[in-house]
Amino acid sequence: MTETKIYGHRGFMASFPENTLLGFRKAIELGVDGIEIDVQLTKDGEVVVIHDETFDRTTDGVGYVKDISLKEMKQFSAGVNYTHFPNYDKETWPMERVPTLQEVLELLEPYPTELNIELKTSLFQYKGIENKVLSLVNDYGKGRKVIYSSFHLPSILRIKQLDPNAEIAWLMHQRISHPKDYLLSLDLDAFHLSKQIVLSDTSYLTGLLGNVRVWTVNDMDDIKRLMDLGVNAIISDFPEKALRYKDERK
Repeated sequence: MTETKIYGHRGFMASFPENTLLGFRKAIELGVDGIEIDVQLTKDGEVVVIHDETFDRTTDGVGYVKDISLKEMKQFSAGVNYTHFPNYDKETWPMERVPTLQEVLELLEPYPTELNIELKTSLFQYKGIENKVLSLVNDYGKGRKVIYSSFHLPSILRIKQLDPNAEIAWLMHQRISHPKDYLLSLDLDAFHLSKQIVLSDTSYLTGLLGNVRVWTVNDMDDIKRLMDLGVNAIISDFPEKALRYKDERK
């Protein structure tokens, strides 16, 4: 059984602003095996790292990502909305900005950290996003392991068409019949499943757990169960908890 990897969800989201260079740095310093990020396109076609389709929740800006240029976006603070976090730093956190995918890849360059890029294409299709993401990874990825995932199946299938060597994973929060058939017939490399799917019936995924990454796993008992099952990876808001338990198991 291979050792379960620990991915930081949107960086280190329980303790630092989500999807920011600060959060990614802190997750890397912890020693995560990978980080999970979300990408969308600005009005001028730049690939930026943000979870929601709007800026309202995570920044002091408003409006849809698709309606705002990169230059306008860079005026927004991606850290100022987190004053309720215990380690909030009023000097540095307000300076955080929504990063571009290029900036994230450049930050990762010295590290072996794996990268899960989720394409947020369920609400808006973002024409050409797959090509843009692959080009950036090709130019700045330095050969690192990258997994492309999405709830919108056509997005990851397009990724595979553009690059047959790309590793793709289908994000799901409900069960499908005969998952192995999907894996083989669609040439998927993995499923990214909600913890409820996996923990409610582990026999459902017999023989496939090495191809399963599980989100979002924050409860210690769930972390322990999933590691015992031998899933490929756990994606957590609290990567420090999962890493601590992983070390204890060793």
